[in-house]
Amino acid sequence: MKYGILGDIHANLSALQVALSRMDAEGVEQLVSVGDVVGYGAAPSECIALLRERHALVVLGNHDAAVAGLLDDLHFNPYARTAVAWTRRALNRGEQEWLSELPLTETTDDCQVAHGTLYRPELFNYFLSQTDADSSLDVMERPVCFVGHSHIPITVMRLEDEPHRTAYTYDTEVDLSETTRALMNVGSVGQPRDDNPHTAFLLYDSVTRSARLLREEYDVQRESRRILDAGLPSVLAERLHMGV
Repeated sequence: MKYGILGDIHANLSALQVALSRMDAEGVEQLVSVGDVVGYGAAPSECIALLRERHALVVLGNHDAAVAGLLDDLHFNPYARTAVAWTRRALNRGEQEWLSELPLTETTDDCQVAHGTLYRPELFNYFLSQTDADSSLDVMERPVCFVGHSHIPITVMRLEDEPHRTAYTYDTEVDLSETTRALMNVGSVGQPRDDNPHTAFLLYDSVTRSARLLREEYDVQRESRRILDAGLPSVLAERLHMGV
């Protein structure tokens, strides 16, 4: 099975369209989103519609949960809280219900999916290091799990020949054929934070157990203008140009 994994989209329509176009060209058979479909950006309805049209497998992100009223946004930064409030007003009842019904995790024959961590996914903790990954690796039921949340691509894994050692890599092409378990942060489609403004998304082949993180240019200026025209904080537009 060829999977296309979408990291945090954050209502960035231009970036999502570019990612989907590349996935179509690559012959992706199953689309997966690790959550945070909405928040920050100004095209939440359009992004939700694209995922629903393509029957994507989607899990709940913390921004999705806040917009749906499932999570208190008290600990969000002021810009994020403003975007949550704006998004609630922008979405219709059906779209909000769709968000509220998203599961915290998903499991397929080949992989598992969560937003922040597979262990205690309801806490929306960050996976930023090898140590952060251990608890999720311990509870995995499939050889690979895809997450997002930090917007920073990284793969943490346990190898067949050293099952008790946790290794990591920032490589964009990863061969998982000799791993027993791998936790992959797929970066962010709509708001990269690794100093690269290009949209990020992952292709995974479950037959060869190989993964490729792809980066593509998209119309950042168009998406920035959309955010400003919506009356959202200007910093949310500015950061797209810098990849932070």
